[in-house]
Amino acid sequence: VDIERARQLLGPEAADSLEKMAELAKMLSEAGLIENREGRYELTPAGLRRVGRHALNDLFSKLARDKFGQHELTRTGLGHERSQDTKPYEFGDPFNLHIERTIRNAVSRTGGGTPVTLSPEDFEIERTEQSVRSATVLMIDLSLSMPMRDNFLPAKKVAMALHSLISSRFPRDYLGLVGFSEVARIIAPRELPEVSWDYVYGTNMQHGFQLARKLLAREHGTKQIIMITDGEPTAHITASGQPQFNYPPVQETVDATLHEVLRATREGIRINTFMLDATPYLQQFIEELTRLNRGRAFFTTPETLGDYVLVDFLESRRQMSRRGRRSA
Repeated sequence: VDIERARQLLGPEAADSLEKMAELAKMLSEAGLIENREGRYELTPAGLRRVGRHALNDLFSKLARDKFGQHELTRTGLGHERSQDTKPYEFGDPFNLHIERTIRNAVSRTGGGTPVTLSPEDFEIERTEQSVRSATVLMIDLSLSMPMRDNFLPAKKVAMALHSLISSRFPRDYLGLVGFSEVARIIAPRELPEVSWDYVYGTNMQHGFQLARKLLAREHGTKQIIMITDGEPTAHITASGQPQFNYPPVQETVDATLHEVLRATREGIRINTFMLDATPYLQQFIEELTRLNRGRAFFTTPETLGDYVLVDFLESRRQMSRRGRRSA
């Protein structure tokens, strides 16, 4: 940017602002948080992680102490929690050796005496939450009603926070992102900061579920879809492959959407829905969805959305870990 030229054309205040922006861009670039790609600045992976951490910290700071205790996000290490349960070491496991039980195994094997001679078969390690893998697809409503009702930014913030949480604390887990309005599309994590709503009407949950199922078909472990929406299903993909929009919703759209729900259910995919500004019709539809899928539904607000989603994800993750320990 030619600052002097801007000063002549726009005045000193505008030129000073541009100069400060240029300095800020330079600082962020030197810090490795942004980079210039084809004449425009974009967040680097490190920048995306930084933004996600800020979103996560902000949401957790509002939780204070919940039933899980204080969430501390400044820990270092591998990003998973140890438990009090142990298991025999197997090749490929994280080597979180439980010293006391390992020595006890060696003593039992050798009959006592000193020095205690250890053998690989004596090794016992602490289980971690990371030992159970989950695959999640977050579906975000990008229809025009979301920004009109001030729901879009809280939903986007939750997406960035959930991405940060999973990548830092559960790095073996999978998180896919799907945005849906008149049609649905897959969103890459690097695109999250620039994701915006679509200037169209239509809430095509059916197409969103199709793409979510496609992403989860490649993954293993416990599978779930988290859907954030404020609207009824008003669009679906017809047999000709074209989107069809109707408001109020028509039975054809409802049936097409619930058909995808049944497919997800047969594939072992749990659907948890977070509703913003839920109308009676939306509540009725989600209740039917939940009945078919045996997932859960939450009625929430923009202010509490992040609390609900993150706490529910962590609780589900802990339940998975406990089930994994019992079945091992």
